[in-house]
Amino acid sequence: MVKEDVLARYLEALLQGDRKACRSVVEETLQSGVPANSVYLHLIWPVMGEIERLHRMDRISAVQEHLATRINRTIVDQLQNKLPRRPAKHKKAAVCCAHDEIQELGAQMIADLFESDGWHVRFLGGGLTNDDVFAFINEYAPDVLVVYGTAPKQAPDVRRLIDRVRAVNAWPDMRIIVSGGLFNRAEGLWEEIGADGFAATAGDVLQVAADDSQVANPDRRTVNRRKRRQQIQEPVHAA
Repeated sequence: MVKEDVLARYLEALLQGDRKACRSVVEETLQSGVPANSVYLHLIWPVMGEIERLHRMDRISAVQEHLATRINRTIVDQLQNKLPRRPAKHKKAAVCCAHDEIQELGAQMIADLFESDGWHVRFLGGGLTNDDVFAFINEYAPDVLVVYGTAPKQAPDVRRLIDRVRAVNAWPDMRIIVSGGLFNRAEGLWEEIGADGFAATAGDVLQVAADDSQVANPDRRTVNRRKRRQQIQEPVHAA
């Protein structure tokens, strides 16, 4: 585990935009015996969440948030090759996210950890339309789709994507897991929009994805089709 004083030092260096100090903290942590995946989960991830919280509360400037996210991205890129490589699971995951730098970083970390855990992974990032994501799912057919980081105004769009996937029903065994952003702040939102699972952290995402006993709820998957059938069957009355 990473000690509280190390977290505090790293956060301070990030908010100052001090790349050298940030690298020093990470290197010291690795040399102390903390593996790279624990640095992801117990140093970069919680500090990233704190930066997002501070920015949302207007306690740090947009420049500080931008600098911190860029430094974190550089460090994550460097750490990726240090992650352990577990045997292939012959399962596929796709990870997409909101078009926001800090959300893209969180999604990238999730994709890295999936790959480290033996999954075949495609990291889509942000900025794609529902049509883009839907077309990719149709081609790649992942076992798990992770949607990471959503702002309140983006939640209806995620709901529309999930509804579209359910309506086609071409991937009955694919689970949709949501994490980060609004999903972490609005309890139960993941169920309301029809997702199959929720994970608060990157480590939780892997646990939810690896739980073969957790399958998509068939009631959530069919509710929209039932509504459409009812609409079709309702008689049309002449004016």
